[in-house]
Amino acid sequence: MKQQTLKDNLVYQRKLKGLTQEELADKTTVGVRTIQRIEKGEVQPHLQTIKLLAVGLDVEVDDLIVLDNPKEETIKRKWMLLIHGSPFFGLIIPFANVLFPLFIWISKAEDNKIYDSHGRAVINFHCTINLLLIISLLLFFPFPGFNFFGTAAVALFGIIFSVKNLMLALSSGVCNYPLSIPFLKTKS
Repeated sequence: MKQQTLKDNLVYQRKLKGLTQEELADKTTVGVRTIQRIEKGEVQPHLQTIKLLAVGLDVEVDDLIVLDNPKEETIKRKWMLLIHGSPFFGLIIPFANVLFPLFIWISKAEDNKIYDSHGRAVINFHCTINLLLIISLLLFFPFPGFNFFGTAAVALFGIIFSVKNLMLALSSGVCNYPLSIPFLKTKS
């Protein structure tokens, strides 16, 4: 029987086998106090401790640990990599820094609110960068020296914050794109 938490599963399995905490401790090398603390939810035990308890209860580790979908985290990381990494195609193909994330966002926004919010942030940031690049090219057109530095500064700003947010999204699932114009507003 699957329960919501490790502590519930441990209590359920122990009582199902008709064992006291002391008897379970005798069958394993896990101390009585540790078993009590796990069952109260005071500690999150190491995997090795869970394995010992599973052997002592003659159950699988999966009967104690609840895993909703172990592949979900990997899939989420891959989509985050696509959402935040696809703008780099804009270095090769003009406006691909907006078009590729836009296509990904359109296809994934309904699947998960994280994809929706990150997609909006990426698209808003790169639309802003494109706008600033166009302005810098038009504004400094009569002055070729300034044109290069202004355009290079905007492009470098876009690359730095794209790389920073790509790493941040993969490691902690958040992003922060500064100075973005909210072309796509968040849903209310």
